[in-house]
Amino acid sequence: MKIIAVGMNYAQHNKELGHTLINKEPVIFMKPDSALLKDSKPFFIPDFSKQVDYETELVVRINRLGKNIAPRFAHRYYDAVTVGIDFTARDLQRQFRAEGGPWELCKGFDNSAAVGTFVSVDRFKDIQNLNFCLKIDDAEVQKGNTADMLFKIDDIISYVSQFMTLKIGDLLFTGTPVGVGPVSVGQHLEGYLEEEKLLDFYIR
Repeated sequence: MKIIAVGMNYAQHNKELGHTLINKEPVIFMKPDSALLKDSKPFFIPDFSKQVDYETELVVRINRLGKNIAPRFAHRYYDAVTVGIDFTARDLQRQFRAEGGPWELCKGFDNSAAVGTFVSVDRFKDIQNLNFCLKIDDAEVQKGNTADMLFKIDDIISYVSQFMTLKIGDLLFTGTPVGVGPVSVGQHLEGYLEEEKLLDFYIR
């Protein structure tokens, strides 16, 4: 199982982080399987970072083996979605970018890919028009709609499958909207998809 993630997929989020370039293709990065955090287990802030940010995202679960998938067929390759958190060691990311080096370590550390309960895509009329949000200690801190994605889910799947074979159980983090911010010990995080709570865990 691999975790594929999309960076800079919402225009307003790009602005809040100071990204001014307009990408012609999706920005793809990977997380190892050891990054997966599920079953409402707590997230422990790592010692190597002084600022770990939440990035709330729609997560898509791949259900078929696929390579070189045409966009019009991409919807056949996933069966479920949920809300997830792409945790980012923001201080390390700034450092790595300033040095001009790769920044996988700030994205791919242990438990940096939290996922909630998956629900069938058949429950939704249009996967490209879904509301999702994150609450911290009962206060909404981030919300988005998949209609605002710069690169749509089917196009991302088609693009990625040119380079690597998609396998059953792979996860696709589709990007975060505006509103990212740091987490701190003791906080309670809850992720909602169309008003249904799918993600629920604590920061330790």
